[in-house]
Amino acid sequence: MTCAKPTLIRNLTGGHLLVDRGFDADWLRNDLLDRDIIPVISPKSNRKFPAEFDKKTCKWRHLIENYFGKMKENRGIAMRSCKTDQSFKTLISIAATIIQMR
Repeated sequence: MTCAKPTLIRNLTGGHLLVDRGFDADWLRNDLLDRDIIPVISPKSNRKFPAEFDKKTCKWRHLIENYFGKMKENRGIAMRSCKTDQSFKTLISIAATIIQMR
């Protein structure tokens, strides 16, 4: 690995990592595979040898992104204007309920 590991992924655990093509890097893919985490990253268009990825699982990432986009339509969630963590969790729960009821 030529690049230092970012702090955010150092202790990452799980079965899959679903991220967009901005995270498409060989060092990240290799690091995840070494830790038995399956990277689901669509390859960048400028790759000479595009990496393989699970297209079916990648569709789930798109659905999750759309859901968070709908959540952020609520200005209070997007700007995190609540004063406490509990009130922020409550606001997210209310917004998720409204989205599900649509």
